[in-house]
Amino acid sequence: MSALPAVEDGPEGEEPSASGAAHRPQSLLLSFFGALVVDADLPPLPSATLLDLLADLGVTEAAARATLKRMTQRGLLTRGQVGRTAEYALTPLAEDVLRRATDRVASAAPFEHPDGEWTLLSYSVPESRRDLRHRVRSRLTWAGFGGLRDGLWIAPGTVDVVAVLGRSDLADVAGLADAFAGRPLPGTDVHRLVHRAWDVPAVRTAHTWFIDTWSRPPRVAGSLAQLTLLGADWLSLLRTDPGLPATQLGPAWPAAASSAVYRRVFDGLAPAARAALDRSLRAHGR
Repeated sequence: MSALPAVEDGPEGEEPSASGAAHRPQSLLLSFFGALVVDADLPPLPSATLLDLLADLGVTEAAARATLKRMTQRGLLTRGQVGRTAEYALTPLAEDVLRRATDRVASAAPFEHPDGEWTLLSYSVPESRRDLRHRVRSRLTWAGFGGLRDGLWIAPGTVDVVAVLGRSDLADVAGLADAFAGRPLPGTDVHRLVHRAWDVPAVRTAHTWFIDTWSRPPRVAGSLAQLTLLGADWLSLLRTDPGLPATQLGPAWPAAASSAVYRRVFDGLAPAARAALDRSLRAHGR
């Protein structure tokens, strides 16, 4: 998945829970679809499969049904009916969002960028457009930007700003934004810059929580629920750490350890989770 854009736009709109807070049901479903459904050539999924999954993750049936309804209204899912059974499939919009997320989610080194490369972005949004300001901040946060000061953001690496701001709902901002790729000049205190733009201790804490949590037995039962929760926690961590430069953060910076834990646990869970999904679909006539 690109680590998903904001719930209005995709996963990037979900609040991070890298410190252990519960995920929203939509975040869990997007994790599930991204890991097991996109490009898997599956038929529409019966509602019972999705409701059972969310129940295993502690979501009530009422909340799960409300989430499916909202995701349908927001253009992320399509709903069909076969007899008395409702079934759901991803829309092209949702598939596109999840595919774009995949590059970073599946990357062997999602927290690494070419050393010394940065993207600067300056934009202006009227104070009266608070809804737009929120969408811009959410999109930029997911894309790896941290705020240096009002209207000036910085991200490690070279970011495709056109892709970040290119959706129609941000067209007003795209026309008022200027972006530059560059390197710090000699004398720039990059360590201080990083600590000004990001809450570095909070990022470290998020990594530590992820490593500690997924180095132990999963906290839910069943491989399908476990893989879904792993993906939601991983997306949360990717949203928290845009790939801060380890050279500025010391040799004990935990990003590489987080990547190793994610890959090990994902590879261990994925075959069983795919088999569990197949069994659920067969049990419900798919």
